[in-house]
Amino acid sequence: MLLLDCNSEMDSLKHLLETGDSVNAPPNPFEQSPVHLAAGGGCACFLLWQLQMGADLNQQDVFGEAPLHKAAKVGSLECLSLLVASDAQIDLCNKNGQTAEDLARSCGFPDCAKFLMAIKCMQTKKSSERSDREHCVPVLSQKRSFGSAEDINGKRKCW
Repeated sequence: MLLLDCNSEMDSLKHLLETGDSVNAPPNPFEQSPVHLAAGGGCACFLLWQLQMGADLNQQDVFGEAPLHKAAKVGSLECLSLLVASDAQIDLCNKNGQTAEDLARSCGFPDCAKFLMAIKCMQTKKSSERSDREHCVPVLSQKRSFGSAEDINGKRKCW
């Protein structure tokens, strides 16, 4: 498994391309794929390439951590943004029951935690609005018929 040196992202990318490794290559003993390593290293350029090549962005390692968790632990807002924009599952919990937001907060990255909390709130709101629309019964407007007991001003006629 290629170990990433984020000071030379392009060299790592070039090496992967030359060797023909897949973005979803068999994971290392800790079940960390290249996308885990890129996110955990804060290597946004390499992460973007992997996502564009179809990397599994929700794969969990032996600790139950997805790439989103790895990016949160190192405080990489850039990697978190890429993962969220690619529809990473924001509510995944690791084996300790922690979300990426929890890890960002506990590792001392409040900006990352706030970002993830804001995304979670937006997703919850969208989901709630979608659910409300699905359960709505359309209100049909009633038309007045010619034989009604109302005059043209909408007042009831007395008979």
